[in-house]
Amino acid sequence: MENDKNIDFESKDSKDETKTIEELKNEIKNRRKEEKENIIEEEEEVTPEEIAEGIVQLQSEEELEEFFEENHTVDIAESFEELEDDEILKVFELMSDEKKANILEEADEDLQEKIINLIDVDEVIDIFGHMSPDDIADILGYIDFQKSKVILENMKRSEANKLRELLGYEEDTAGGIMTTRYIAFKETLLIKDVMAKIKMIAPKTEVIETIFVLNEKKELIGIADLRDILISPDDTILSEITDENVISAHAEDDQEEVAMLVSKYDLNVIPVINKKNHMLGIITVDDIIDVIQEENTEDILKLGGVSEEENINSTFLFSVRKRIPWLGMNLITAFIASTTVSLFSDTISKVVALAAAMPIVAGLGGNAGTQTLAVTIRGIALGELDAEDTKDNAKIVLKELTVGLINGATLGLITGIIMFVLHGNPFLGLIIFLAMIGNMALACTIGFLVPVTLKFLKIDPALASSVLLTAFTDTCGFFMFLGLATLFIDKLV
Repeated sequence: MENDKNIDFESKDSKDETKTIEELKNEIKNRRKEEKENIIEEEEEVTPEEIAEGIVQLQSEEELEEFFEENHTVDIAESFEELEDDEILKVFELMSDEKKANILEEADEDLQEKIINLIDVDEVIDIFGHMSPDDIADILGYIDFQKSKVILENMKRSEANKLRELLGYEEDTAGGIMTTRYIAFKETLLIKDVMAKIKMIAPKTEVIETIFVLNEKKELIGIADLRDILISPDDTILSEITDENVISAHAEDDQEEVAMLVSKYDLNVIPVINKKNHMLGIITVDDIIDVIQEENTEDILKLGGVSEEENINSTFLFSVRKRIPWLGMNLITAFIASTTVSLFSDTISKVVALAAAMPIVAGLGGNAGTQTLAVTIRGIALGELDAEDTKDNAKIVLKELTVGLINGATLGLITGIIMFVLHGNPFLGLIIFLAMIGNMALACTIGFLVPVTLKFLKIDPALASSVLLTAFTDTCGFFMFLGLATLFIDKLV
């Protein structure tokens, strides 16, 4: 009987244990389900309009702090574009100068100018106190001149002078995008003194990982890594851990050239120097990313004949004014091509099939040239191609010529066979075969030579390459095809 009781007790315990395990399993499943739901909720994209609706409802600084914790500054800055002037001012009343600075840094140019015009000069200066000099200089560079002048006159003289120096450089140069907030020490300093100075200066600088080292003449001689500084004994002289192999840029260097240097040597920061090798400032990798994006966008727009000043929200009058000159150039090239066609009007009137085949020759030639053009412009942009290197350029010309001949022969053969099947004339197929070989070979060669020549002449290759290429491929394509047709006219009629 006792044994039976034990059995019953064990069985009961076993059931309870099983029940407990099942409950735990269910609890884990429910938690996982909740976590998945939370992840999905977190991943749902919040629109600028929704953020704007939320931010105007805020009534206190505490609510604003929570809002900033829940949303990214970039998204909040974007949402400000949806706010009216009075709503922006209302939100600004709840914000600290630091948060206002964060919003201003992330805003686009139009919004920055709008905000600067809405608030008074003293508030602008307070906000600028939390921003880097290069960002401030960018804003002062495109807002109203009188407003910019008043702001500078009311700033501390030392800060205003730094900004005036930055504003003196061209916008697209190293000097124009550099910041003056960096850490530089003389090479004779001991590590313990370096550490003490870093603690004092670091809060006001953009980069602390890289320390720039100067000699007694204040010339840049190298860089020191913060990691090496931290692990070195206190009595170590800074020069002992200095890497003298430093890559630098000059203030007048084009920003695109600086971007190539940063990309080539995988730099996080690059110092900017003058002709005397004195440091003027630094350019950080985040600024370089902006430059690359800006340059790529500019090149793409130029290839399409669109001004970099135009965007999707530009007025129709502005768009018309910016686009029509480029279209006018295309009109001229179109007239040149049409004149070429008109020279062979008798030939076309005798063989109507030629009219249908002409666009094929010109179109494929243009596409082949565009492929070469894109690769060449990219090579120039990345520094892979030197416009003055005649020997290397000759090799590339030969390569592109070969590519054009092979592609022209392949596609020409296919097109020739199709034209023979459709019209029953082998000579028509032969003519289009030869014309496509000639035009595509020429197109590939021109697609390389045009941007390289423009670069050699110090003209932006993206600016006029596509127009010139179209002119060559259309005119030469029509001339080759119709010229061959004229020679074989007896075989075609």
